[in-house]
Amino acid sequence: MESIFHEKQEGSLCAQHCLNALLQNQYFSAVDLAQIGTRLDERERDRMAEGGVATNEYQRFIEQPSNNYDDSGFFSVQVISEALSVWSLDMVLYNSQNPVAVQAREDPTQMTAFICNYHQHWFCVRKLGEQWFNLNSLLSGPELISSTYLALFLTQLQQEGYSIFIITGSLPSCEADQLLRLMPAVQTVKPRLLTEKEGGIDGAEGAEDDEDDALKEALRVSKEMIEHDDSALQQALQMSLEGYHMVPTFSNISSPQTNSANKAKPSGSADSEPASCSRDVQPSPEELRQKRLAFLERQQAGGVEPVRGSSEGESTDKSENSSAGTEQSGEELSEEELLQRAIAMSMEQS
Repeated sequence: MESIFHEKQEGSLCAQHCLNALLQNQYFSAVDLAQIGTRLDERERDRMAEGGVATNEYQRFIEQPSNNYDDSGFFSVQVISEALSVWSLDMVLYNSQNPVAVQAREDPTQMTAFICNYHQHWFCVRKLGEQWFNLNSLLSGPELISSTYLALFLTQLQQEGYSIFIITGSLPSCEADQLLRLMPAVQTVKPRLLTEKEGGIDGAEGAEDDEDDALKEALRVSKEMIEHDDSALQQALQMSLEGYHMVPTFSNISSPQTNSANKAKPSGSADSEPASCSRDVQPSPEELRQKRLAFLERQQAGGVEPVRGSSEGESTDKSENSSAGTEQSGEELSEEELLQRAIAMSMEQS
């Protein structure tokens, strides 16, 4: 690959780079091509003058700038064709009905070189040895093109709007052609475009940008994990609080007798208000113990007198007597059940 002559783009001198890459040596300079362009302008001026220098057509032609070259380095296809004629080389349009063009479209590998043009940019594709190379001056080096891919490569250029010309005639011999016939080139890394960032400072800045992007991505993922953990913790605390409020308290535990008494009470009676208060305010363990002892003493002394004059008293007296009888009768109820019933009854007495 090092033996292949390749000029990198300078200004707008792509036509010069294209010709030198095709011929594989620095045969033309910008000055040489400008001189060819000047000669072409003089020929065109002479042809226009044949109709008379006083005609409007000739005066307009004189006022117009050259169509063959300019100060930026642009050169027309006529300049390139004139330069190739020095080497007895011709240009045939790839899409024409010329027999050479028809053969090239059927099998482009049978040709020796192509010149491509698009929007004033020129580059060549040439065969060196038995291999094809893209010698575009916008690339950092020659690009190897496989023989099977060459037809597809040319078709793609046509679709992008390129004009393709077939080079006919015998190209001058070159060192690269001789070496590549003996030892074909192997390309592991394709050349990059010159517009891409090179190594050094630009490469370091690119590496730093990649590291910054990686760090930002890591911070984003970490933040999402933290937010997820926080939401999971909040959900767990909420569930814990809900479970805590669902645990029954002593004020909500009542015996069947108490429930029946509560059902018997009218909603507008004065006794219903203390009952609701007793559910909201939980007595202390010492108060419960004192009330339970007082209740047991009354039971042992002979029972509690029933409250006269209301069905509520009768129901309460019956429930108390039945509870006392149950407690005195022995082991029918467990101690915990007796304690709950005693607490409920003592709350009603209070």
